[in-house]
This record gives sequence, structure tokens and C-alpha cells, in this order.
Amino acid sequence: MKCPVCEKKLMERETGGITVDVCDGGCGGIWFDHLELQKMDEPHETAGEALLEIDKDPRIRIDLEKRRNCPRCGDVVMMRHFASIKREIEVDECPRCGGFWLDADELRQIRNQYPSQEERSRAAKELFAEITAEAFAETHAENRAKMERQKKMARMFRFICPSHYLQGDQKWGAF
Repeated sequence: MKCPVCEKKLMERETGGITVDVCDGGCGGIWFDHLELQKMDEPHETAGEALLEIDKDPRIRIDLEKRRNCPRCGDVVMMRHFASIKREIEVDECPRCGGFWLDADELRQIRNQYPSQEERSRAAKELFAEITAEAFAETHAENRAKMERQKKMARMFRFICPSHYLQGDQKWGAF
């Protein structure tokens, strides 16, 4: 396989019973086949430690804007997305085979963000709560404003049909 960044031939490296492909002496990137990254992305997983020090050529400049093809599938363009809840690390993922390309030092950054999966899950829940709380508050305020307008309208019509249009004044629930 060829490196999607510098086109150097990727070298296989076995660590912790998992074989990954590294751009040793090139850009320093790592190719993880489907589900391999999850076995090395936390600090306590010793298999990933051997991949933190990959020789790289300092003359190679990585163009982060360039679209990359999957080294396994060849003609498939990888999708770039955030690999962390904090949205600090972008990785490339192949939509066909599910493999991941990590540029030099991205594995270290991923491993250093959260000490465990539990911490990562907690951070994701907190971020979700933070994001949705604002949206729910806006929706709640909009709904309250609509309800107030409906109550005003019902009060205007109370003389035409007394008590049937006022919220809470009937048992059968007109509003």
C-alpha cells in the first residue's frame, strides 16, 4: 500500500497482536484497518505505545486541505472528521472499508485527551447536554410565547363562547 500523504510505501508494523501500516521515514502517518484504532486509542492500552515514535522526514510538509484516497481501497476518497469530542483532532476515514488514517502525532493526541472510554463518554454526554440545553431553552421559550398568544386569542373570544376556550376552565381539554 502507498501512503495517502507522501506516496511512500507503507511498512507493516506489528504491536500487541495487531498489524498496522506505517509511513516509516516518510510523513509518519499510520493506517488502521477497521476496528484496530479502538484497540490503541487509550493511554492504558499498551499496544499503541509502540506507534507513538515513528520516524518521519522533516522535509515532508503535510497538506491538511488535500483530499486523500484510501490506501486500502485505492479509488475511494476518505472522509475527514473530528476524532474527539473536543473537536481538536481530525482524522481520515474510508467510507468503504472503515479504516482510519492518522497523520503524525494524531494517535498521541487522541490517547492524551481522555484516560479511558468512561471519561470520553462522560465528556460526550456533557457536550450533548450543553448543546441541547440551549436549543431546548429556545424551543421552550418559543412554545411559551405561542401559548401566551393562544391564551390572548381565547380571552378575546370568551364572550362568544364563555369558558370553553379558556385553558384550564374545562375538564374535557379544549386546549
